[in-house]
Amino acid sequence: MKITKAVITAAGREQRNLPLQTLIDRDGRERSVLGIIVEEALRAGIEEIGVVVRLGDEGPYAEVVGDHAGRLRFLHQSEPLGYGHAILCAKPFVGQDPFLHLVGDHLHISRTDKSCSQQLVERAEAEACAVSAVQATRESLLPYYGSVGGRPVEGRQDLYQIKTVIEKPTPTAAERQLIVPGLRAGHYLCFFGMHVLTPGVMEILEQLLGSAGGAGGVTLSEALAELAKREQYLALGMSDWRYDVGARYGLLTAQLALALSGQDRDEVITKLLELLALRERGRIGGSKGL
Repeated sequence: MKITKAVITAAGREQRNLPLQTLIDRDGRERSVLGIIVEEALRAGIEEIGVVVRLGDEGPYAEVVGDHAGRLRFLHQSEPLGYGHAILCAKPFVGQDPFLHLVGDHLHISRTDKSCSQQLVERAEAEACAVSAVQATRESLLPYYGSVGGRPVEGRQDLYQIKTVIEKPTPTAAERQLIVPGLRAGHYLCFFGMHVLTPGVMEILEQLLGSAGGAGGVTLSEALAELAKREQYLALGMSDWRYDVGARYGLLTAQLALALSGQDRDEVITKLLELLALRERGRIGGSKGL
């Protein structure tokens, strides 16, 4: 199985402007969020990238990726019918090929020389099946992620056979259905924001949306839960970092993470220490004046 296509979803109401935001990347270059995500895909060997957008957003998106604009194909989600529908909008682009799926509001920072998507794509190609990146996550964060249950694959480090997928489970549901042998107590395998998926997921999404009467609201997790019943579906545990730029202070947190893992690390640390020292002196000085 060779993976040469990627699908980036960026059409959500609260997500549309996030890929256009500008950050300084690990190499000290000014880049858009979308530009960083596109480069993440290209480092994994991706050749064609479909970006799911709202009609009219193509121009700004093409502009912020610079020289990579020629690699993008814009796919339209004409109505805001949810995440599952957004992925289904990429069906004509995907065809019968497996594809890497990334979301337009998540950035990933690898601990190694290989990008996170490169690690995932290599594992999916080796296993010749759908593979989702996951990370052991504490129970208090379950409301923010889709989560999986299953068992470790014998003799394969950080690889799990997926049996169950639940979108944003409650702690009670997670305890009943998502326990994975070997994880620390109170931790569950939550999605990391990237997947390698087979064309079978498109068929499932079509069926789910048809059953919903075309009203939308179908999540990717629902489709992946069905995928696990139909074909081999694995999870790859990741120890790298993920950042949701749409969360409160998400852009700030992502920028700090990029800076502290990049070439300007020492300069940024110095500036942060200077800022904290100034604020501390101001706090002490203000107290003396009371």
